[in-house]
Amino acid sequence: MKKLSVLLLILLVVVLGGCSDKPTASDRFSQYISLWNEQKFGKMYEMLTPSSKESISKEEFISRYKDIYEGVSVSDLQVKYKKPEEEEKNKDENKVVYPFSLSMETVAGAVTFEQNVTIQKEKVEDEEDWFISWKPTMIFPELEGEEKVKVSSITPQRGQIFDKNENPLAVNGIAHEIGIVPANLPENREEVLSEVSSLLKVSVAEIEAELNQAWVKPDYFVPIKKIDPENTELLQKLVSLPSIQKKDVDARFYPLGEAAAHLIGYIGSITAEELESLKSEGYSDQSKVGKAGLEQVYEKRLKGQTGYTIFVDGTDKIIAEKPAVEGENISITIDSHLQKELYNQLKGDPGTAVAIQPMTGETLAMVSSPSYNPNEFIYGLSSEQYKILSEDPNKPLMARFNKTYVPGSVIKPLTAAIGLNNKVIQPTDAKKITGKTWQKDTSWGNYYITRVSEKVSDVTLPTALIYSDNIYFAQLALEIGSNKMIEGLKKFGFEEEIDFPYPISKSTIANSNLTNDTLLADTGYGQGELQMSPLHLASTYTAFVNNGNIIMPYLEKGENSQESVWKGNAAQPEHAEMLLTYLKQVVNDPNGTAHKPIIENLKLAGKTGTAELKTSKSDDQAKENGWFVAVDHDNPELLITMMIEDVKSRGGSHYVVPKVKQVFKENLTQ
Repeated sequence: MKKLSVLLLILLVVVLGGCSDKPTASDRFSQYISLWNEQKFGKMYEMLTPSSKESISKEEFISRYKDIYEGVSVSDLQVKYKKPEEEEKNKDENKVVYPFSLSMETVAGAVTFEQNVTIQKEKVEDEEDWFISWKPTMIFPELEGEEKVKVSSITPQRGQIFDKNENPLAVNGIAHEIGIVPANLPENREEVLSEVSSLLKVSVAEIEAELNQAWVKPDYFVPIKKIDPENTELLQKLVSLPSIQKKDVDARFYPLGEAAAHLIGYIGSITAEELESLKSEGYSDQSKVGKAGLEQVYEKRLKGQTGYTIFVDGTDKIIAEKPAVEGENISITIDSHLQKELYNQLKGDPGTAVAIQPMTGETLAMVSSPSYNPNEFIYGLSSEQYKILSEDPNKPLMARFNKTYVPGSVIKPLTAAIGLNNKVIQPTDAKKITGKTWQKDTSWGNYYITRVSEKVSDVTLPTALIYSDNIYFAQLALEIGSNKMIEGLKKFGFEEEIDFPYPISKSTIANSNLTNDTLLADTGYGQGELQMSPLHLASTYTAFVNNGNIIMPYLEKGENSQESVWKGNAAQPEHAEMLLTYLKQVVNDPNGTAHKPIIENLKLAGKTGTAELKTSKSDDQAKENGWFVAVDHDNPELLITMMIEDVKSRGGSHYVVPKVKQVFKENLTQ
């Protein structure tokens, strides 16, 4: 009997223990909340009451949550429920009500709400458990039944780009969109389409492809191409054809056209690849993005922020709303007048020009030639037109002002400054140089350094600059030595990135150390493996009008309200003043390489350079690039660097000099 009592007692403990292991209503709701935060909608559905399941199938439940959450771009979902401190007092209750709170981030901003939910005890397959009484309001309080949740977007106005005088460089305007209404095409359909093709420079096949899109209906307006609203003659020819109509649409416009194409760039339709990386930032498959130039560099600031409204379809119920933020207008330091002048001077020659204010660092012009018209990308460039541009050997689509090139003799003032700083030379020291060629010793084999003129045999620093004597600067580089030459060039900003909005290639000294004598000698007069960007070159010359300090170039208006030094003491102040005097002689001395043409009242200091692009030391057919760097020396307001490719048959750097002087004349002698 005693054993039986013990067994009954053990059995009672097990039964009671088993009962105590059954989940409470709060346990079940906590489990449901956990699944909700993990967005495991299928498992959530299994916890609904039978009556809730009758109102919505599992597939509908899952897809509704998924479609809505994905549609409004839900992130950081947090559903919270504070579990009661005490278990339910009445174990016999079949229904309890608990509060919960929900917060989430959506495309239209934060959404938060609080609600009560009923948890019911139900008997399913002879087992009792707690189940959630679900309603559509648990997705959003504004939902009552099967209504759909929609999202509408508000596209912000793209920011515009202006020059230093607030003249437009990239602005929002209106274009004429030419389209065809298929139902209005006459019997001579082929003739009309052929005429449209000719006028718009779009192939008939491309027009037919637009007309045969799945969405097209006979009475729909089918866009074919945008045209410049100023081209009224073209518009009249087009609309006089049957079925041809025009609509005014928003469009980007670039007033400087070819003159600033590489600097400003253009916008275009977003690609699938771009959308993949940008869709989290409010872009859609209808978005326009910066494709090149500052339109691309400043994309995030110009774009603005898309506005969104999440609402219940067919009602005035708004779930969340975020207003659009217009794109930022950006003013840069470019002078439109100067930009156009420099571009016109290049006249389609492959080359580049950069202009800066040498006392402040304002970048006044950045030009690349040949160029393209960015407006054609907006109005619709045909595949044939793009092919012509992309296959042109002169590379009109390539920006040249941010690339690096062999500088040639324009490097010589820097070599001089390094020599003076290291006390290797004094200005009055003369090197005895005879003949046009020179080599250090017989170890150089057949390699000689050649100078342009042998008029002077006792060559001092000023005469070496006036005559641009390669042998003098080759010997000077050897005297300076490899390590000090590298150190000196780095003081002038070589091997260092320029902090500038438009990416500029880093100027480099050599692919290897300057331990090879011929390489070191060649570097002294701007050949060898030396590579330099036009902007960097222009910046280094600011040292000669700023007591040896190189001024940091900048592009955005207001970025530098006062002079900002990039490289202090690149040259000693007394050396900088001295070299500026010698650079004046390069222009003013009748023997100076930049003397002609003579322009009255123009006071310039500068240096020419003819850079050979040899693939080997014996390459006699190598092309040459011509350089000229100049600054107005008495009242420095303008410094210009210009480089034109392949000038060997056109007088070398002498082909460049008059172009730069003409720009100075138009800007400084009025």
